Amino acid sequence: EVQLVESGGGLVQPGGSLRLSCAASGFTFDDYGMSWVRQAPGKWLEWVSDITWNGGNTYYAESMKGRFTISRDNAKNTVSLQMNSLKPEDTAVYYCSGQRGIYNYWGQGTQVTVSS
Repeated sequence: EVQLVESGGGLVQPGGSLRLSCAASGFTFDDYGMSWVRQAPGKWLEWVSDITWNGGNTYYAESMKGRFTISRDNAKNTVSLQMNSLKPEDTAVYYCSGQRGIYNYWGQGTQVTVSS
């Protein structure tokens, strides 16, 4: 059974940091590119960041550049998102996703709330 389980969300003050993690199982993790995607209340899904199968390339949405860092550990089947300098507009449910060709897997999401 394929599973992607996100963790690390919570309530943080503006300017604070959080580190999200996603544990993968049920598929060959290091064959897959991984992504973080978020959805704010009442808004569409928004792409956050991608990392290639070996971690050699990373990509970020413009508003996350310099604040967020994606990484992966293929030995542990995990992908992480370090989020710094958080803003209220970063409040959303954050999902991790794995992609390879026609295959696309999603986790259940973790809530991040940035508020004072």
